[in-house]
Amino acid sequence: MQFNSFSDFIAMGGYGFYVWLSFGTCALILIGIFLDSKLSHQRTLNAVAKQIDREARIKKAKQESK
Repeated sequence: MQFNSFSDFIAMGGYGFYVWLSFGTCALILIGIFLDSKLSHQRTLNAVAKQIDREARIKKAKQESK
């Protein structure tokens, strides 16, 4: 599809509002999914690190009590 001007491109043959609204909504959803997965990954790494520290402290306490 060819457009004669930039404003024709933005208007998308009269459907510009719906095209750009759906494009923007999709972009926001994808950014939200990306950010949520990054935060979830970091929370998981923190939980694993805490679990490793907790297990090390338990193991140390058991060895000291013997």
